[in-house]
Amino acid sequence: MERLQKVMAHAGIASRRKSEELIVKGRVKVNGEVVKELGVQVGNSDRVEVDGVPIDREEPIYFLLNKPRNTISAVSDDKDRRVVTDLFPHIEQRIYPVGRLDYDTTGALILTNDGELSQMLMHPKFNIDKTYVAKVEGMVEKHTLTKLEKGIVVEGKRTAPAKAKIISADKAKNVTMVELTIHEGRNRQVKNMFKAVGHPVQKLKRETYGTLNLDGLRPGEWRELKSFEVNQLRNLANQNKNSSEK
Repeated sequence: MERLQKVMAHAGIASRRKSEELIVKGRVKVNGEVVKELGVQVGNSDRVEVDGVPIDREEPIYFLLNKPRNTISAVSDDKDRRVVTDLFPHIEQRIYPVGRLDYDTTGALILTNDGELSQMLMHPKFNIDKTYVAKVEGMVEKHTLTKLEKGIVVEGKRTAPAKAKIISADKAKNVTMVELTIHEGRNRQVKNMFKAVGHPVQKLKRETYGTLNLDGLRPGEWRELKSFEVNQLRNLANQNKNSSEK
């Protein structure tokens, strides 16, 4: 579900603020009923009309990108740096990233124009697992993995339980490769978790997102998701939500 004014803006009716004005003036209907409140949310199956004319809503489209380094997880940047949508020059739909990866972090990133699915994937109550591989400073010990798995306090709040394992260690270079699976999405969470246990991240890549992995995708490459993959993500989110509510 998305806010009505956001759906209108996304369809090209007007800016979000102008769309809000149209709603307040009673010029917008949802499923045949005039809506004048700004808090209304609509889904893909809802019919939205402006001045009696149904808005042209884009068909939902979904992509998996292997985000390269030095790329912003956004649709624009005030410093004119490369953004992820620059990697989709021939896609006419107005897509946007689901969540974000840091400028120097690589890996799995979903882009779509489906706001309903995007919110499901980002909301912590849906518990979507994301697996990262981090190259960190120092030799990571087993007790440190236990701390990461049980949850540690980062910026005054304890992280949720995670899964962690050592992939490899290089004593000569004093670095360890660690796989970490989390379902939260706080800002710079993985980097902050490793920093909190004394192992700053040198390099970070997100290997999986829910049921998706990067098989066959080099940095900067992307592919369109198949319908069964989108359904898998929806089902996973709903199953996790139901489990957490029991």
